[in-house]
Amino acid sequence: MALKNALTKLAVPNHNVVIVYGVGCHGNMRDWMHVYGVEGLHGRALPVAQGIKLANSKLTVIAVTGDGDCIGEGGNHFLHAAKRNPNITVLVHDNQVYGLTTGQASPTAQKGLETKSTPGGVMELPLNPLSLALVAGGTFVSRGFAGDIPQLTEILAKAILHKGFSVVDILQPCVTFDKIHDYGWYRKRIYTVEPQKEKHTALEKSMEWGDTIPLGVLYQEQKETSEDREAVARTPLVDFPLGIPKRDDFLNMFQ
Repeated sequence: MALKNALTKLAVPNHNVVIVYGVGCHGNMRDWMHVYGVEGLHGRALPVAQGIKLANSKLTVIAVTGDGDCIGEGGNHFLHAAKRNPNITVLVHDNQVYGLTTGQASPTAQKGLETKSTPGGVMELPLNPLSLALVAGGTFVSRGFAGDIPQLTEILAKAILHKGFSVVDILQPCVTFDKIHDYGWYRKRIYTVEPQKEKHTALEKSMEWGDTIPLGVLYQEQKETSEDREAVARTPLVDFPLGIPKRDDFLNMFQ
């Protein structure tokens, strides 16, 4: 609902939106969004999203992923996408487990969490999507909560409007396989933070977890996007003529 509300608020035409889904419970959203959709391979949503943006930079491209899908299998793609700064929006459904495969611990699982794959409790500290995005070069880094649709709508609208790599880490309780981090657990801890002016203070906020958990846009900056640097994006591939162009005509496409 938050994503639908955000796209409606921004008046983005349905035919100009493409959502790329990884593999996981988040992929079920494909059946509920009346826009173009692509189901990718597990962990591979971001390369597909970037390819679509290069092929047609006029499109609004959104990647819907899970914490396991994006930070586990797709961790390498996440880091390099943040570095390249393509103009896409990435939504991370963060529930600390692999919900589709019945609740194994994901890379964001808190230490001590008991799951099917960690019956004695998770032994390692979790990866932090916000910290990773900040350090790797993400230019819009934020966190929302699935239990607050109005606030999440506002965050998603800002993320979609931002020109660059936008990350929204969405705290989304898995009520089936994680009986600890439910909606009540989060509501006792979350609070809204103002955007940080400096990256190092945003990094400090991103690592705040426990008695207090910050929500909102932690950091935003404007930088050259990968589409700005790569000539092919200035002439979308969909606008290239069919057939083999003459050499001079081909070179003119990149001017």
